[in-house]
Amino acid sequence: MWKKWFSNKSDVDQNQSYLQNSLDPNSIPAHIAIIMDGNGRWAQKRGLPRTLGHHAGAETLRNIVKTAAELGVKVLTAYAFSTENWKRPAEEVDVLMRLLSDYLDSEIDELDSNNVQIRFIGKTDELAPSLYHKVTQAQKRTSKNTGLILNLAVNYGGRAELTRAVQLIARKVAAGVIAPDNISEQTIQDHLYTADLPDPDLLIRPSGDLRLSNFLLWQSAYTEFWFTNTNWPDFTPDHLIQAIADYQRRDRRFGGLKTSK
Repeated sequence: MWKKWFSNKSDVDQNQSYLQNSLDPNSIPAHIAIIMDGNGRWAQKRGLPRTLGHHAGAETLRNIVKTAAELGVKVLTAYAFSTENWKRPAEEVDVLMRLLSDYLDSEIDELDSNNVQIRFIGKTDELAPSLYHKVTQAQKRTSKNTGLILNLAVNYGGRAELTRAVQLIARKVAAGVIAPDNISEQTIQDHLYTADLPDPDLLIRPSGDLRLSNFLLWQSAYTEFWFTNTNWPDFTPDHLIQAIADYQRRDRRFGGLKTSK
């Protein structure tokens, strides 16, 4: 159980414990975003079907959620399935959908009992009705939880999110609710899926690719990026802690100059 995992330090790898103790607890990124990439490559390197890589990746997510919660991260957004992923072979898409369904079935009790709030961003209403029902029920069940927000991006695309925001604002302009000259950055922010969440402080991408891949385009304007060649199924809590340690050594200026002390 997570509660045992959280409280029993003897169960934590010594190296992980050492790395974790090196972090500044007052400078933990409030919002971490992760592009969970490299599942297929991980499987192919082992002569396994790509689908087994996705199964391994789901277990990695479980471990990273635990670690993020223990470290005091407020929001963890994980890119699970993009609007472009529908172009993949039907068998692989079916596996990804089943994995999401199975993840909700197997993890919802522990997520809920450990005060994790689960949310989904993306066109979830386009999922199969049975899966959409599980998604909405998981959100409803954990909506009052006050711990880590696990934000899963499913059937999500950054451009699609911005298009949706523009459409929502345009309808309000047409209805006379908003004047065009009063549209601001905050207006756009208020119509994104992540309207009530802080922008990501840190975005992690495993597997060696150095791009955003249509993920949180608006929200990542001043996000710190951290890349590793490690494929997602091999991504460990140590990697997460190292990413946070590197983040804590960076000077975030948000377009301004460093403040002299």
